[in-house]
Amino acid sequence: MNKIAYSLYLLLLCCNLVFALPNFEINRIDPPNWWVGMNNPKLQLCIFGKNISAWQIALNYPGVKIDAVNKVENPDYLFIDLSISREARAGKLILTFTSGKEERKYDYVLKPRTVSHAQYQGVDSRDLIYMLMPDRFANADPTNDIDKTARETKLNRDSMFYRHGGDLQGVIDHLDYIKDLGATALWLTPFQENNEKLASYHGYAITDHYKTDPRFGTNELYEKLVKEAHQKGLKVVMDMVYNHIGSEHWWMHNLPTQDWIHQQDTFIQTNYRLTALMDPHASEYDKNKMSNGWFVRKMPDLNQRNPYLANYLIQNAIWWIESSGIDGFRLDTYAYSDLEFMNRLLKSVREEYPKFSAVGEVWDHAVSFQAWLTNNNNIKGSPESHLPGTTDFQLYFALTDALNNPTDWTGGLAKIYYTLAQDFLYSKPDNNLTFIDNHDLSRFYSVVGEDIRKFKMGLGFLLTMRGTPSIYYGTELLMKNYANPDGKVRADFPGGWAGDTVNKFKASGRTKDENEIFNYIQKLARYRQSDDALQTGKLTQFVPENDAYVYFRSNEKSTVMVVMYTGKKDSQLSLNRFGEMFSGFKSAKDVIDDSPVDITKPVSLEPYTIRIVKLEK
Repeated sequence: MNKIAYSLYLLLLCCNLVFALPNFEINRIDPPNWWVGMNNPKLQLCIFGKNISAWQIALNYPGVKIDAVNKVENPDYLFIDLSISREARAGKLILTFTSGKEERKYDYVLKPRTVSHAQYQGVDSRDLIYMLMPDRFANADPTNDIDKTARETKLNRDSMFYRHGGDLQGVIDHLDYIKDLGATALWLTPFQENNEKLASYHGYAITDHYKTDPRFGTNELYEKLVKEAHQKGLKVVMDMVYNHIGSEHWWMHNLPTQDWIHQQDTFIQTNYRLTALMDPHASEYDKNKMSNGWFVRKMPDLNQRNPYLANYLIQNAIWWIESSGIDGFRLDTYAYSDLEFMNRLLKSVREEYPKFSAVGEVWDHAVSFQAWLTNNNNIKGSPESHLPGTTDFQLYFALTDALNNPTDWTGGLAKIYYTLAQDFLYSKPDNNLTFIDNHDLSRFYSVVGEDIRKFKMGLGFLLTMRGTPSIYYGTELLMKNYANPDGKVRADFPGGWAGDTVNKFKASGRTKDENEIFNYIQKLARYRQSDDALQTGKLTQFVPENDAYVYFRSNEKSTVMVVMYTGKKDSQLSLNRFGEMFSGFKSAKDVIDDSPVDITKPVSLEPYTIRIVKLEK
């Protein structure tokens, strides 16, 4: 062999050796970190990188071992099962990747647990939740309004579909306002990255489960929000989405497995029929379409029966709790998710955080459908569940019927009565989230025909009824509009942007009517905090008569009487039939204006009013 031929041989040999070695590239490892001392010693790492499955992986860290290295059909993924013993200490765990003689190392951080979080966890009927959408609440940092690396780079406050610039710092800057209103907890719609091409402001099309959308801020800023909220006595509820993802999620560009999402030969949208899950006569076709159909075309439906995906989502839930110290979850589109998976997720969370709370969004048309999904319910054949409560749409529907329609045997005020009479289906109806509007519903002020009398009735009912009440941002400002489309009920909070002509965060910027409603909510919310009968007391209701619905909240220390009157003329309400509730009481006072109420005489009622009366011995 001559020198030229030999040189070519060596060159080709070297090239073949290079090509034989897989390229080493780790794009991400999720969860991005973990903690020592968790109750569950198991951790599954999702490692994503070009041809990563061609590499061997090892570690040498005291108290941590690899149980299994799981390869899937996509060579760009590895799922590593770890055991972290009680003896393991916080520090840098070095993952060593080898292929032949090639070796690469990756640092993975194990942190000490922040045990102080335990004192905050749990949101319940003693709280009043203030719900807001970060993009539409306040813009404190204009520098993050546009992310030039995002698919959507347009900012347009004149359009309901584009980003408006609100951010997490804007929420932080107005925590005192929320506290002053009387709220004790805060619920933000999802703030994780939504890197979609259009209408990504709402947060429900997540494209990265571990990353705060840069137009809202950073993970560190969210942790700051939670910390400062806690310092002011405000708990924090995180909105979690498990049923679906955004169509531009990083998974969708390189799925770990073909069954990671529910894929059909043709696009199939859910039928939105929760009834199919519990109907003893339901077809398999309807069940499958309900659970496995996509919520909308831009939101791929996750297959939570895939064990690796299930582990990923459960660990993500625990990661956010441990890293930020949040107090509870609101679980979006709960009934559309795989119910066995949701049960496992909630069980895993409660095993780590016994006081942690959760409420599932259940938007359907019967009390039994809501209760069927909750834990320890009284419905034969219901699935095992660790869900404490649901969004109480049935009580919302009953309230709107009561304020807009005349009372008859089952309608009007009687609909509230019949709805609450079915509370026997729940183990604890106080765990249900109650509301008069939210980001998906028409503004309550519009629903009641912009009648302030009816509006006050709705607020008074919300803050004196059983359940965990929530108020949607702007309700206190008489914001109005119908959810057609839903962007119309997601207007900016006036004063949240530099250059706004008015600032309604301050009383001086609000109209007379707006201040009247703000003060009404504030008065009731503060009274509610001072009287635990309105938080956890027994509910006793009486059959509506003569356009009046009367109920009581009571415990050993306190009794509060509430009268809702929807008659069109002034009336007098005799108290004779409520005698069982008046035993031992000699006087009473009106909670709103502190005026005395003579309980030996009929109570005066004006059209469309609510009277809230504290009984006194």
